[in-house]
Amino acid sequence: MIMDNKDEIITVPAGGAVDQNKQNIEPKSASKVTVLDQLKEEISKQVTRPDIEIAVPEREGVSLRFSPNITNEQLKAWRRNSTNRKTDELDSIKFSCYVIGNCLNGIYFNDELVEDEQGHPLNFTSQPLLDMTGTTRPLPDAIRAFFAVDPHLESAALKILD
Repeated sequence: MIMDNKDEIITVPAGGAVDQNKQNIEPKSASKVTVLDQLKEEISKQVTRPDIEIAVPEREGVSLRFSPNITNEQLKAWRRNSTNRKTDELDSIKFSCYVIGNCLNGIYFNDELVEDEQGHPLNFTSQPLLDMTGTTRPLPDAIRAFFAVDPHLESAALKILD
């Protein structure tokens, strides 16, 4: 242990007991911020992750922007909704569709946000997107058709969760 001039020395009698009255230790200054105080401040902050953008492989110029801020309650609901009740097996594609569909903030083509005729950002529930994918259900049909390759779909969901 390295001691410098700031360390206090405590004298311990041979019996091993320290006389509290004889200790000459000054209390820490109230104005000095300790490492513990700094950690407490950091831990008390609300954590939000910035949006992420993922290019859709096999769809040149197409990218999706997601909010990766997911609660535990959302994850539990998506897992529950993606689990086969008879076999108790998780359908990874359906789970990935829940992650992608619920975290989507925008669809971009050549770096421009795609909007419908009313100026609303397109998402997987938008009728124009259902029409272009030839599907009627946003989840999982429209999302699967949009990605076209299931491993790319799962990869995007993992990036959002990471």
